[in-house]
Amino acid sequence: IVAMDELVQRAGAKGVQEIVIGMAHRGRLNVLVNTLGKMPKDLFAEFDHTAPEALPSGDVKYHQGFSSDITTTGGPVHLSLAFNPSHLEIVNPVVEGSVKARLDRRGDKEGDSVLPIIVHGDAAFAGQGVVMETLALAQTRGYYTGGTVHVVINNQIGFTTSDPRDSRSTLYCTDVVKMIEAPVLHVNGDDPEAVVLCTQLALDYRQEFNKDVVVDIVCFRKLGHNEQDTPALTQPLMYKKIAQHPGTRKLYGEKLVVQGVLPTDGPDSMVKATRAAMDAGKNTYDPVLTNYKSKYAVDWAPFLGKKWTDAADTALPLSEIKRLAERITTVPANFKVHTLVEKVLADRAAMGRGEINVDWGMGEHLAFASLVASGYALRLSGEDSGRGTFTHRHAVLHDQNREKWDVGTYTPLEHVADGQAPFVVIDSLLSEEAVLGFEYGYASAEPNTLVIWEAQFGDFVNGAQVVIDQFIASGEVKWGRANGITLMLPHGYEGQGPEHSSARLERFMQLSADNNMQIVQPTSASQIFHVLRRQMVRMFRKPLIIMTPKSLLRAKDATSPLTDFTKGEFKTVIGEVSAEVHADKVKRVVACSGKVYYDLIKGRAERKNGDVAVIRVEQLYPFPHKAFAAEMKKYANATEVVWCQDEPQNQGAWFFVQHYIHENMVDGQKLGYAGRPASASPAVGYAHLHQEQQKALLEQAYGKLKGFVLSK
Repeated sequence: IVAMDELVQRAGAKGVQEIVIGMAHRGRLNVLVNTLGKMPKDLFAEFDHTAPEALPSGDVKYHQGFSSDITTTGGPVHLSLAFNPSHLEIVNPVVEGSVKARLDRRGDKEGDSVLPIIVHGDAAFAGQGVVMETLALAQTRGYYTGGTVHVVINNQIGFTTSDPRDSRSTLYCTDVVKMIEAPVLHVNGDDPEAVVLCTQLALDYRQEFNKDVVVDIVCFRKLGHNEQDTPALTQPLMYKKIAQHPGTRKLYGEKLVVQGVLPTDGPDSMVKATRAAMDAGKNTYDPVLTNYKSKYAVDWAPFLGKKWTDAADTALPLSEIKRLAERITTVPANFKVHTLVEKVLADRAAMGRGEINVDWGMGEHLAFASLVASGYALRLSGEDSGRGTFTHRHAVLHDQNREKWDVGTYTPLEHVADGQAPFVVIDSLLSEEAVLGFEYGYASAEPNTLVIWEAQFGDFVNGAQVVIDQFIASGEVKWGRANGITLMLPHGYEGQGPEHSSARLERFMQLSADNNMQIVQPTSASQIFHVLRRQMVRMFRKPLIIMTPKSLLRAKDATSPLTDFTKGEFKTVIGEVSAEVHADKVKRVVACSGKVYYDLIKGRAERKNGDVAVIRVEQLYPFPHKAFAAEMKKYANATEVVWCQDEPQNQGAWFFVQHYIHENMVDGQKLGYAGRPASASPAVGYAHLHQEQQKALLEQAYGKLKGFVLSK
């Protein structure tokens, strides 16, 4: 608390206007009351369950976030304590992302006005991999936040049975920061004045050099890992010593009495006064500014309480599409692009003129360009985001004649309109967990920026599973924090094996409830255009999970005419499009999602099945009942419905959509499954097996119903 108070006051004096704090549960309630100025009566009301419970599920007190404005000698400082789960250290990249958004809002490229402070435990700082991943972000262009002050509460009890021989392989718990050459100040927690001195040095270093710095407060925990634990069970020697220790407060009080700073009864009377204030629900120290609002504050109110079905005008006038197309295909004179990219740009220019259909990369570009032109900033990051893993995007162009490695790039999307919002595309370092955590943090602080994290392949998204489970899926119901982050996850079965086929759609489906996120699988260029625009234009901020394609990026079948961009919207369900299929003659309806649709259409043409209609479900959650029911009602004579998917039966959407489909069937209809058999692995590793399975699932889609059949 001494260190936190000194950091806040000294930072304010040095011109810092915002501080974002990340910390685990240890000491958090203390920080809430004594640093952020939360009134004790409000905290106690949460314990007594007399406070209003406004969240669908809620969370324990020491996970909730809080913010306040504090007075300092340098002016008001806005403090934000980040919400966080019990997964230690995972809040680190979230804090950094939130700080980055606040810096960008202020136009601060150095990091002087916003300060990240992260409080760590010794065992977690040495043990959790996300610590290293987050440190690795510190000085990179896309994730730079001007340096972080790390405070390690080195209480030597990481969990219930900590033993230094087992907790790390380094001398100090802080040795991980040697990778970024951050200075570490080790200080005795029993000496508050030394702690203050180290804190001053750390803050001054950060403000001077804009780099990370660590204060390692070596201390102990009077009680065990939790208040009911008995650490003497496994640490008898250490806890005999601790039992004899009078406590830091008593030692310092005695020192002040000896120095004549306090009278003999001074320390005890201060303790009594503090306890009396607590009992009254008040705080002896109240630095909080009420009714102060910074010009950089963000109002989330317009985005709350909205429905996903709210209308969004995502179409663009033809004249604007042509103007944007001209801007994003223009390169400066004397800038030599690669011949392959030259062809891409020429094709995109032709698409903009309406001479050829628009492909996926151009659909994305038109969405991005139209958003930044109308004032929505855009931040896209991932391991190959500039070029695109499958070389479809080319958002950043490279001069083939450049003579220096660090110059000679041009980003057309930065030049689409005068006074446009920023477009930022980042090729991230090779990390999923820290980078996705960072982007989530950025989106949590900035509702008017389309924040996209793109996996290299969707298969690698589970490297960030903690961020998905603890923040993206459940953050709003636990902590009341809306977030509009978008995930692009390349997904689809094309014979590339178990590591390059599946973004684990089933896991996102399993996490879906309470309208907590949106899961879509668009199958055309116009659909990706409309869904990206919808994410910003509609005043609704929930995470958007996009299962993006791979082979469809270049497939002619997935291209769209310009008219699909100048009218219409994102279609949650796309009905049968063939004029040769007559609704009254349809005996079977095949519903599907994603790339398998094109395989089904090809298979139907080969079999000449005129009595089968194929419906695409482009949004899997929230399930579009109204649109799906409208399509199903067209086929009153159909006796069979089949769900067809690429994925194995225990994966994909099947187990999550079958009851939705069943709900929209009529009495007498039967529901069957067509797809790969259940599998422990996402996909087979042999090309010939993949082809056999693909052939078999098409046979199932058009053949006799077998296996599990559900009747209405």
